[in-house]
Amino acid sequence: MYLDESYTMYKLATHLTEQDGFELLHINENEELWLEKREGKTSQVVRLFHGGFDWKNHLKKDIGQVFQKAKAIRRYFRGKHIVIHNVYIDSHSPVDDWEILKKQMQLDEKNPIRMNVYYLSDNEKEEELARLQEAIGSTFQDSGEHLSEEQKEAEVTNFRKNLVGQIKQREREFQSIFSYGKPFLTYVLLAINVLFFLLLELNGNSTSTPTLIEFGAKYNPAIIENGEWWRIITSMFLHIGIFHLLMNMLAVYYLGTAVERIYGSFRFFIIYFLAGIGGGLASFAFTTNVSAGASGALFGLFGALLFFGCIHRKVFFQTMGMNLLIIIGINIVFGLSVPQVDNGAHLGGLISGFIASAMLYLPKKKNGVIQFSALIVYLLTVSALVVYGLENNENSPSYHLMKAEQFINEEQHEEVIEATTEGLEISDDIDRELESLLLFQRSYSHMQLNNAEQAVTDLEKTIELNDSFAEAHHNLAILYGNDGQEDKAAEHIEKAYELDPEHEDIQRLYEEITGNRTE
Repeated sequence: MYLDESYTMYKLATHLTEQDGFELLHINENEELWLEKREGKTSQVVRLFHGGFDWKNHLKKDIGQVFQKAKAIRRYFRGKHIVIHNVYIDSHSPVDDWEILKKQMQLDEKNPIRMNVYYLSDNEKEEELARLQEAIGSTFQDSGEHLSEEQKEAEVTNFRKNLVGQIKQREREFQSIFSYGKPFLTYVLLAINVLFFLLLELNGNSTSTPTLIEFGAKYNPAIIENGEWWRIITSMFLHIGIFHLLMNMLAVYYLGTAVERIYGSFRFFIIYFLAGIGGGLASFAFTTNVSAGASGALFGLFGALLFFGCIHRKVFFQTMGMNLLIIIGINIVFGLSVPQVDNGAHLGGLISGFIASAMLYLPKKKNGVIQFSALIVYLLTVSALVVYGLENNENSPSYHLMKAEQFINEEQHEEVIEATTEGLEISDDIDRELESLLLFQRSYSHMQLNNAEQAVTDLEKTIELNDSFAEAHHNLAILYGNDGQEDKAAEHIEKAYELDPEHEDIQRLYEEITGNRTE
């Protein structure tokens, strides 16, 4: 009898995999097999168990354990909804009434796993098989009655060998996917980033904006005015502070090694740089701030893993899928909610990494249409970012303020006045703080060019917009003092001292105008 039951189980499993579209998930020495077939959003899971129970309570206990097993391996099921067909194959069914267990059962939880129980005993085999066939749409027929015991033993051995072979073949394919390349370039990139960070620290400070600009950070005025497009690449290797470096390098280590193992070193290298370029251009197009970091390239690695998930959907969700999607979602929400985060670089890198991966495709696989289309999309995307970025920066008061600050450092005061005037004329609805900064910078250059009247006009507008602007009050005190308007000079220097009593220039002028000593 034992042989007959084994024959039924292994022949049923073989039929399900070869004829009914099921995939074998698990097989063990305890005569237990798990198979799955996805139908729409539902995974039909068949659990075959060679063994039985004398009492209904023992059967119920095993059913509970099957529920727990199913919950533990749920990520291996592809469907959103899970229906388990729990099949027991034994010569005898429980001696007490177990018929109530034929009714579909489920756990009391959100999106619960549902279960149907079948008991293929000698007395009810045909009836239970018919119920199973109807539930899963199978055409299985148990036609082993005419076989001798020797033939059945040979068939069982052959069935089991083939089923085990399916598992081993899938394991080999799984291993080959994640071991195509060795993570050599990941370590090279980590070393380069650390060396650049040390270079910044030894030549100033990695948090110093002038130092960052000097060593190649993304700085829109230099890109547009001087044609320094190479900054899009060099900014990928600069980091602002040790925490920024550590967080990015930790992510590059984990994501980089995974992507390089999957895609190989050559594809990894291309994806990393194309994503970094795409992220850098997105940052150029959508933000005027000085920026640096490997975030664009890093998010490109996320994009590469997402593309991998599109090709190997099942493997993706069995390994990293849901966790990866959650991490990406958290980073995007964080980027949208924190103004200091360069979300343009993050999203640009993510999209560029996905497109670059589609362009290169996976090792040992090709799809000419997708690859060529991805190449065209990437070229169009970076071209659009460049065109939009040039226009957006020219129409941004923040960009003109950055230009003015650069010209001030170079003592080109005529150019400062031109840049700030352009920034002020862009829109009648400029942010008050930004407008006050543009006016202040223009007033400073007017002072350097001895245009006192224009400087006073700009400074009066500045404090009208922002009365807590200590430097503006300080400069007004200088101008009014030079013009002999001592009362106004005293009024403004007192206000400046009240706002910023630690400023040395303000302290000095305060003592000179008021005759009072500062503390």
